[in-house]
Amino acid sequence: MVYLKPVHGSKNIIFIQNKAMSMNVEIIFKYFTTLNEDQRAHFSGLGSLYQDWNQKINVVSRKDIDELYLRHVLHSLGIAKIQQFNEGAHILDVGTGGGFPGIPLAILFPQTKFTLVDAIGKKIKVVQEVIDGLQLDNISAHHTRVEDLGGQFDFIVSRAVAAMPTFVHWTRGKIKKDSAHERRNGILYLKGGDLTDELKDYKTAQIFELKNHFEEDFFDTKKVVYLPQKFKK
Repeated sequence: MVYLKPVHGSKNIIFIQNKAMSMNVEIIFKYFTTLNEDQRAHFSGLGSLYQDWNQKINVVSRKDIDELYLRHVLHSLGIAKIQQFNEGAHILDVGTGGGFPGIPLAILFPQTKFTLVDAIGKKIKVVQEVIDGLQLDNISAHHTRVEDLGGQFDFIVSRAVAAMPTFVHWTRGKIKKDSAHERRNGILYLKGGDLTDELKDYKTAQIFELKNHFEEDFFDTKKVVYLPQKFKK
């Protein structure tokens, strides 16, 4: 076993982590080389927390849990290769499931606020337990449909919870008009495969290939779709 102690916050928490999972976290450190001690401890602690909670409430497929860092954590962080979030920005993660991409992004951007929503209560329970276990104070988690959530956000992120037309409908009116980043506020959507038909009506959508940022075969067909707030059909 490997014992990991985060330095963030006033409480001392010890994570007990499987050795193989500890090795897997190195893939995060490989691509994000400027992480501070706090961030490295938080990323290292994710593995044991998800292994523990996934045995109680299955939010990550059984076959994927051993590849959590590749298929879920690093995949989530693909958004950060396309867009950096400013201090004080507010990001909405829709259909967060077990906390992806919101939790990894919140660790990477500790000065950015994240709101995570999912309509399935047991998933939000796991998300909240992970947030509490890591003492992440820049995340709030909500058991609700996004249509029923108040407020507006700089960017909306998600991992392929619906086809783009449906997702745009769900999130209508949730994006702030005034942009605080060089890139206009909008949607950053993790998708895979051929998106030609799905995006044919969104002329201003931009597609970023994650294989240009990560060398693992898993990312050969993975993409980040950026759709600015005021898009043209």
